Amino acid sequence: MSSTLVSPTPGDAAEQRPAPHRLIMICVLVATMGALAFGYDTGIIAGALPFMTLAPAQGGLGLNPFSEGLITASLIVGAAFGSLASGYLSDRFGRRLTLRMLSVLFIVGALGTAVAPSIPVMIAARLVLGLAVGGGSATVPVFIAEIAGPSRRARLVSRNELMIVSGQLLAYVLSALMAALLHTPGIWRYMLAIATVPGLLLLVGTFFVPASPRWLASKGRFDEARAVLEQLRDTPAEARREVDAMRAHDQQAAHRLSARELLRQPWVLKLLLIGVGLGFTAQFTGVNAFMYYTPIILQHTGMGTNAALTATIGNGVVSVIATLLGIWAIGRYGRRHLLMSGLVVVVLAQAALGCVLQFMPQNLVQSYAALACILVFLLFMQMCIAPVYWLLMSELFPLQVRGLLTGVAVSMQWLFNALVAFVFPIAVSTLGNPTFFVFALINVGSLAFVFLCLPETKGKSLEQIEKHMKKEL
Repeated sequence: MSSTLVSPTPGDAAEQRPAPHRLIMICVLVATMGALAFGYDTGIIAGALPFMTLAPAQGGLGLNPFSEGLITASLIVGAAFGSLASGYLSDRFGRRLTLRMLSVLFIVGALGTAVAPSIPVMIAARLVLGLAVGGGSATVPVFIAEIAGPSRRARLVSRNELMIVSGQLLAYVLSALMAALLHTPGIWRYMLAIATVPGLLLLVGTFFVPASPRWLASKGRFDEARAVLEQLRDTPAEARREVDAMRAHDQQAAHRLSARELLRQPWVLKLLLIGVGLGFTAQFTGVNAFMYYTPIILQHTGMGTNAALTATIGNGVVSVIATLLGIWAIGRYGRRHLLMSGLVVVVLAQAALGCVLQFMPQNLVQSYAALACILVFLLFMQMCIAPVYWLLMSELFPLQVRGLLTGVAVSMQWLFNALVAFVFPIAVSTLGNPTFFVFALINVGSLAFVFLCLPETKGKSLEQIEKHMKKEL
């Protein structure tokens, strides 16, 4: 008895092919589970710290300002190393496998922080968790950018920032709910344990998404890249054109420099410096001083712990709304325009907050005026600066060394984050309220940097951006 294999007609093939938009959204949803974990892990510390500062007999770890800054910054230092390592791993083994490895670190690190019996163990667990957070921050935007086409890249990569701020909002809401409903020692352990959930979802999800077609192409696996793109694009012809463009780009570079030689090229080094400068710009807005320490800032105005935790939910709500607005704006306006607009308002909000804290009497009016300044700051930070930063990290660097350079640039961003997180409580305890005027001055310098140094990437394919950068820098 024999059987014959009948090739499907074009119509049959179209019916069997999964809807491209649906598959792309599944890929984005899975990848951004790493961003959700990133947001929750960085946000939950704001709710956990007030309880961790309690004495061990009351269920805390007995933190002081130094150990408080150390525990907060340890995750960020781990993130710096994680983003650097993941850049190499994602170039070597692929974006999808790297995300799978990071999901395991998310789970192990979250469990470690939840059961930590002492400050040193907590720091070690936060370092492990930081490796995952940093690795995800460098890998997720690149994976999404390489899955998406040029017309959808900006909005889809911006979903990464949306999931980060959604994770932070979830952390703030759960912190406030647990503080109000659970009156048990060590409540912060439950807060930290919940971070295992997005890690588990990321681990499972990586088995249901394809490999990055551009990573496949970078390894010369064009047939596999085409097969993936035929699932992700509206028509096979569109997929073929994209693969042909990648093949032509590869052939033009057949005589190209090796990755090591490419890293010595002046235009590539300039791009890396711009990437590092953007990381400085994003972090020295002072955004994470607010994300980590808003409850403590509000407590200094006389607000109670539970009220401060509840008020901090406003940070998360505004950040989510702002990111949704940013996703809309980023498809319509240039990257430079959005960054500069955001920085102008950030400078004004920082200066206003310094004035409120320095010159207003300590009462409920001061508390809500300070919160209003913080919320205005976050609105423009999360609408105009943060989404553009992560989008640029997925666009700026050449394909041959994209993972590595993204990892290096994001790693520096995490080191700047760690510096702000560690220094802020110390600066506030020594300088006091003028700390916010210092942030405002720094952001004036960042505005000048963006104006003078940042090229525009809107509306170009990744290959066109690379050609443009090589020509212009």
